[in-house]
Amino acid sequence: MPGIPLGVLDLVPVSSGSTAAEALRRSIDLARRAEEFGYARYWFAEHHLNPGVAGTSPAVVLALTASATSTIRLGSGAVQLGHRTALSTVEEFGLIDALHPGRVDLGLGRSAGRPRPSEGPAPQPPVTPVVDGYTPNGLRIPEPFSFTRLLGHPRVALQQKLLNLPGARPQEYGEQVDDVLALLRGEYRSPEGVEAHAVPGEGADVEVWILGSSGGVSAETAGRNGLRFAANYHVSPAAVLEAAEGYRAAFKPSAELERPYLTVSADVVVAEDEETARELATGYGAWVRSIRTAEGAIPYPTPAEARALPWTDADRQLVADRVETRFVGSARTVADDLERLQEATDADELLITTITHGHADRVHSYRLLAEEWHRRSAR
Repeated sequence: MPGIPLGVLDLVPVSSGSTAAEALRRSIDLARRAEEFGYARYWFAEHHLNPGVAGTSPAVVLALTASATSTIRLGSGAVQLGHRTALSTVEEFGLIDALHPGRVDLGLGRSAGRPRPSEGPAPQPPVTPVVDGYTPNGLRIPEPFSFTRLLGHPRVALQQKLLNLPGARPQEYGEQVDDVLALLRGEYRSPEGVEAHAVPGEGADVEVWILGSSGGVSAETAGRNGLRFAANYHVSPAAVLEAAEGYRAAFKPSAELERPYLTVSADVVVAEDEETARELATGYGAWVRSIRTAEGAIPYPTPAEARALPWTDADRQLVADRVETRFVGSARTVADDLERLQEATDADELLITTITHGHADRVHSYRLLAEEWHRRSAR
């Protein structure tokens, strides 16, 4: 555990009674504070048609944040390539790197892409045993959640329609990542042999990451290219071991990396004591429910607002895997949970997502965790 860096993954949540503008200002403030607290990197997620999430464009938000910070690495967690081109992505992040060299992480996601049959090893059952929903060190591995109901929902289809030009088809994901890497290296050639040079972008000093929720296409793409990989325990906790091991199985050394390099995400709320932390976390189940019903993330409710919402056994089942795997409590309790996650996945870093209704509570959570983590790292 000593020396394991912590990073931040920010969805730019909009609290109930608040606005997107306030959410953005709070995220920039949190990035400043995270830099002071010693977090290694600060990533912005990408989500669309979600009233409770203002992070629609990671590149725009991290450009604003780069000007308000000085040392912390900033990046996307992740740019969704399904409705972008490789060129537009490289040029966007090249612009930011031109003014803030050496601080930019380009995290790539596969949303809406058309996967090809994997050329690497097929996903295998996790090597780490899971008995009755737990690893030997006590990490909760719940039953898998089926995203099928979401993928077939009219709102999801509408989102893809609005994000893509009429008649456009997403490029196959692995090919698109190859194009991103070729443009960054200045080695892009069309099938006809025509060169293309992305300026700014070519030669940019960015770290390229792949984000994934399983041991499938994303893990294989990261591995075969020798790239860094982020496994999403906070999104798909049931598949985190498969994702980590699938990535390592596919890994081939590259000019940038000699060995696999993994970060794993986790949802966290820290407070002075367990009872306060649980109270601050009250709105989480309702918020996840709004996402998983394809309603779109609602503005994050206060504990009182969350308790007043109707709730059924079906709702509980819908969000159970996410609620059960959120780390909530004192700094000591949560740090113990994060140590279990790191040990079970052998992660090189951990990526922390914290959402509370109050901004001060969110900042305080990150501060308490950082202080406890630094104490343990100094042992």
